[in-house]
Amino acid sequence: MKIQAAVVHKTGQPFQIEEVELAGPKAGELLVKIVACGVCHTDEVAQHQMIPVPLPAVFGHEGCGIVEEVGEGVTDFKAGDRVSFSFGYCGKCENCMTAHQHACEHFNEINFGGVMADGTKRLSQNGVEVSSFFGQSSFATYSVVHQNSAIKVTDDDIDLALLGPLGCGIQTGAGAVLNRLKPKFGSSIAVFGCGTVGMSAIMAAKIAGCAKIIGVGGNAQSLELAKELGATHTINRKEVDDVVAEIKKLTNGGTHYSIDTTGVGDFVRKALASVRFMGTAVVLGATGELTINVQEELMGDAKSLIGITEGDAIPKLFIPQLIDYYKRGQFPFDRLIKFYDFKDINQAVEDSHSGKVIKAVLKM
Repeated sequence: MKIQAAVVHKTGQPFQIEEVELAGPKAGELLVKIVACGVCHTDEVAQHQMIPVPLPAVFGHEGCGIVEEVGEGVTDFKAGDRVSFSFGYCGKCENCMTAHQHACEHFNEINFGGVMADGTKRLSQNGVEVSSFFGQSSFATYSVVHQNSAIKVTDDDIDLALLGPLGCGIQTGAGAVLNRLKPKFGSSIAVFGCGTVGMSAIMAAKIAGCAKIIGVGGNAQSLELAKELGATHTINRKEVDDVVAEIKKLTNGGTHYSIDTTGVGDFVRKALASVRFMGTAVVLGATGELTINVQEELMGDAKSLIGITEGDAIPKLFIPQLIDYYKRGQFPFDRLIKFYDFKDINQAVEDSHSGKVIKAVLKM
């Protein structure tokens, strides 16, 4: 079928909404009419080939929509179901079989290799195959996605367009706290970066009962929102000369946990330096090469530095939990979102990159 999709042909090229051909769903797959899709930093990273997804490609990986058709063997979904998407995984490797789909042994090839889980492509243009992204390519009017990656939305009273971002950025921040760190009640945490991932971590830390939640960022407006969402303290890195010293002052020696969501090497080191003896620092941003003095910065104080992908989440379980927190008023992620028309995708990306908006969501 012919659809409209945002295609990237060359490294760093703006998104171009063009007509492409989408093949129908194969066994285990769904054809979904996209309602909305979040704009994530990972899309921009792939657009500029810092993650080398084969071009041309259609990005977008925080989609949601209405099922129109199901492939052979699909029993849990039917036409008319409301669904949101998350990352792709094989479902067959040791990690998937032990409920660690976020660490699927084939994660990179399925999500960044330009192919679906079976190694084939569904998109083409003028006879040339077009790469998919995260097994969904939801910067488009329609998408084919494997049933593994689809989460049925049973709450008819929630605007479906809100739910796409739960599948990656929001899940990543909240899951790092609730699924992996599982902070003790009354503990302390510092979050570097007050974008979608950071704000989600802050809201999750409040749910977990952290006594001190410190948001670190450079946007005064975002820092004010961080306070409203659960931060007990905020630090504007543009106004404070020594962020680490300020965190240690606020926490009598350092936090129990810290999270870097920026992917900036210097902030990763600051996050590690901010935790106390036996503290844990988490890297959530796509970070390049980083040099640390292991004795002085890590081992000497018995600290831990860990990387977490996709919030250590099982999306089919965790996303419904987040929706439940939202309905209870404990996880107001809708306050992060600004909607854009699909045709304004490049403006949405620019506003996200500049910090003008925290979470841009495209409506198809």
